[in-house]
Amino acid sequence: MPEGSLLHDRSLLRDVGAIGLAVGAVGVSFGAIAVASGLPPWLTVLMSMIIFAGGSQFMAVGLIAAGSPLAALFAGLLLNARHLPFGLAIGDTLGPRRWQRVLGAHLMVDESVAFALAQPDPARRHRAYWATGATLFVTWNVGALLGIVLGTSGDPNRLGLDAAFPAGLLALTLPSLADPRTRLVVLTGALLAVVTTPLLPAGLPVLLSLAALALLAVPRRQPEPTA
Repeated sequence: MPEGSLLHDRSLLRDVGAIGLAVGAVGVSFGAIAVASGLPPWLTVLMSMIIFAGGSQFMAVGLIAAGSPLAALFAGLLLNARHLPFGLAIGDTLGPRRWQRVLGAHLMVDESVAFALAQPDPARRHRAYWATGATLFVTWNVGALLGIVLGTSGDPNRLGLDAAFPAGLLALTLPSLADPRTRLVVLTGALLAVVTTPLLPAGLPVLLSLAALALLAVPRRQPEPTA
């Protein structure tokens, strides 16, 4: 086995496998919630394969079920705008061939970008990106199929699948809340969404809560030097 091959990189395979299992579990939640919200199973599968963006898919399902397809469109575009800087940061990692760039762009999710950028050398960065993206694509879609079966055969609320995605997001967010600035943004966005939900049509509170990101654009005041 070549020293630089993916199969030889056991630590990377272990980390990718762990995140793959977690994403698969969230995929189960998505599939169950989607069909329970009224989406046809074929559309749920098609969305997972073509869009392949967990956060946007959950948001779209919720807003479409609430009767706000336009809000789902704008929220998805706004949420996925982060892929523009992702592409600029990771473009050289995908590979020189056109098919690598096209397919690699489809596998561009937060985890594949984060795993790649965390690697110290270009070769391992390339392996990490493709291993993570391919693994998550498979586990997400398999999980979504399993969720569809569970959602059509029973109430996902009784299985607790409706809480899987919020719990997963909360677990991912907790380490970042140690930073006071990030904590302020998260709490401000949550407060805006909660306060405006009874007052605005479905979908608008979610879009409004994203306005809290403007807090990050406010420059920090540098402490004045003391004599």
